[in-house]
Amino acid sequence: MVAIIIGLLVALIVFVVIVSAIQQHKEKQESEKKIKVAKQKAIIDENDELIINLGNLPSSPNLVKILNKRSLNAAKAMQALMPKAKGIKSRIQDLNARLEAAEDLAANQSKEEVFIVPDNEQQILSILQCIKKIRVTLKSEQSKGIVDAQTFTQEDHRLDAMQLKINIESLVKRGSQAQSKEMLGSARQYFEKALQTLASHPIKTEYVATKQSEITSQLADISDSLKSTNAQDAAKKAKSEENELDVLFQPKQKW
Repeated sequence: MVAIIIGLLVALIVFVVIVSAIQQHKEKQESEKKIKVAKQKAIIDENDELIINLGNLPSSPNLVKILNKRSLNAAKAMQALMPKAKGIKSRIQDLNARLEAAEDLAANQSKEEVFIVPDNEQQILSILQCIKKIRVTLKSEQSKGIVDAQTFTQEDHRLDAMQLKINIESLVKRGSQAQSKEMLGSARQYFEKALQTLASHPIKTEYVATKQSEITSQLADISDSLKSTNAQDAAKKAKSEENELDVLFQPKQKW
C-alpha cells in the first residue's frame, strides 16, 4: 500500500514537472512569436516613415515600390505568425494596392527631377538621415535577392549623388560666407575640403567636373587675394620700419 502511494506521488510529481515544462515551452514560444511580430511591425513603421521623408527628395517610384514590397513581406510574416490577429488581412490588402500603384508609376516614370539642396539646416540634416537609412535598407534588400543588381546600382547611385551634392553645396556655402567676410583662411579650408571630397569620389559625373572647375577658380581668387593682402601688409611694414629709422637718425636738436 505504501509502495502504491509512493508510486502515485512520484507519478504526480513527474506529471506536474511535465505539465510545467510544456507550459514554459508554450510561454517561451509565445514570447518569441511576439518579439518576431514586433520586429515585423517595426519594419512596416520604418518603411512608412521613409516613404513620407521621400517627399523631400526627387520622385523615385522604384524606391517607393521597394519599401512597399518590404512592408508587404513583413505583413505576410506577421500573418503567418498570428493568423487570427485583427487588422493584418486588411493591411495586406492595402499594401498590395500601394505596391501595384508604385509599380505602375515606376513603369511610366518620366524625366528625373533635379535635386535642389534646401537652405534650411534642419531640413538638410533630415534629408541626409533619410538617404542613409534608405541606402542601408536598399543594400539589405539586395543582399536578400529581393532587389536586382541593376535596380540597386541605379537607385544607390542616385542617392549617393544627392548625398554628395548636399555635402559639397554645404561646404561651398560656408566657404563663400567666410570669403564675403574676408575670412580668407577659413574660406580656403572649406573649398579645399570640398575639392578633396570631389577628387576622392569614385563616380565622376558632370556635376563633379563642374564643381571641381568652379571651386578651383574660387581657390585661385582667394590665393590672389591673399597675395595682395600679404603684399599690402609687407608694404605697410616696410613703411613703418622706414619711419622708425627716420625718427632714429634724424638730426638732434640743440637746446
